[in-house]
Amino acid sequence: MMVARRSRGEGSLFWNEKRQRWIGIVSQGYAASGKRRTTWVSGRTKTEAKTKLREAQRARDDGLPAGRRDYTVRQAVESWLEHGLAGRDRNTVRNRTILARRHVLPALGSRRLAALTADEVDRWLTGESKG
Repeated sequence: MMVARRSRGEGSLFWNEKRQRWIGIVSQGYAASGKRRTTWVSGRTKTEAKTKLREAQRARDDGLPAGRRDYTVRQAVESWLEHGLAGRDRNTVRNRTILARRHVLPALGSRRLAALTADEVDRWLTGESKG
C-alpha cells in the first residue's frame, strides 16, 4: 500500500523507532542566514503528534515565533509597540502605547498568546466597553 504524500507546507509525520514516538516536523521558513527553521513535535500516538503538528502549523500561520509556546500577549504587544508602529505619527505611537499599557497588558498580558481565544478577547472587550 502506498502512503499518500503530504502537501507542501503540511510538514512531515513519521515513526521514530529509537524514541518509540511519532515525530512531526513543520517548516517555519528561513532565518536571515538562509538556514531553514523547523519546529519538531512528538507524541506517543499518531493522533497526538498530528494534533501538535497542526498547532505548530497554526502558530506559524498566525505569525508566532517558531517553537515559542510560552510567548505571551505582553511579549507580542511590546514587540508590536517597538517594531510595528514604525513610520506612524508620534501622537499615534503615544496613543497606542498608552492604550496597550493601561488596558491590554494589565488584563491580558500574562496570557499565553497561543492559548488566547477569540471568546476571551470578546468578553474582555465587552467588559471594557461597559467600564
